[in-house]
Amino acid sequence: MKAESGLIDVQLSKKTDMPELPEVETTRRGIEPHLLGQQITRIEIRNRQLRWPISPLLQNEASKAQIHSVGRRAKYLLIETSHGSMIIHLGMSGSLRIVDSTCRAEKHDHVDIVLANNKIMRFRDPRRFGAIFWTRKDPLKHKRLLGLGPEPLEDDFNSDYMLERARGRQQAIKTFIMNGNIVVGVGNIYACEALFLARINPKTAAGKLSAARWQTLVTAIKTVLNNAISQGGTTLRDFTGSDGQPGYFAQSLNVYGREGEACPGCQRPLRKITQGQRSSFYCSHCQRR
Repeated sequence: MKAESGLIDVQLSKKTDMPELPEVETTRRGIEPHLLGQQITRIEIRNRQLRWPISPLLQNEASKAQIHSVGRRAKYLLIETSHGSMIIHLGMSGSLRIVDSTCRAEKHDHVDIVLANNKIMRFRDPRRFGAIFWTRKDPLKHKRLLGLGPEPLEDDFNSDYMLERARGRQQAIKTFIMNGNIVVGVGNIYACEALFLARINPKTAAGKLSAARWQTLVTAIKTVLNNAISQGGTTLRDFTGSDGQPGYFAQSLNVYGREGEACPGCQRPLRKITQGQRSSFYCSHCQRR
């Protein structure tokens, strides 16, 4: 699908089944300049039945509010206004677009946030696994955000923290670092890539990693996520940022989705296994332990 004139568009490709932290952060950065300081004139809801029904309070209280900030916690976008906050999750197929007010809504365009500058932030979700919540309180205290682990790019995500959380745990390291109660936003693609960079087998028990190996893995997670964000995310298609460039990080993947191909390190065939109902890709030679 080609980007229309005046359109900021974040779409999912078929490579993964849901947006991960870099895609959500890229979305945040894409929509932020168009939302900050703008007044919401009205909200149009065509379908309330997303993963959870949209509260009528969204229309009643967000209309006429001014947008103060566009943030992110884990995979949730936080749009704070003068009247309260929207908490948006893109689910498995959701996207946010900034479109002109004349842009006709299509079948899966469920919610329009109409702005005073004649732009619309449009929520599209073909599979309807996404969600939009409204709260008058601190959004970080919302029940969907309570209990989440630290952000992987912040200082409190470090080797000391992970070593303590992993102590005595026999759970495979791959599923351990994908647990949002441990650390948020390390999705399947980036877990595979970080473990390859750290030369750690995805089947290794989390509790067996030494402090030094945890330092290596934490550094690898931060590196992979930062690279993905700087290149626009992995699963983006037809996304146009302020510089007009799409995201191309998928071309830089070392192991994810490359079963049977040559390992970029040793040239042996890469392997695929299933862990926690997700596919894990790795090199059995470079990631021996």
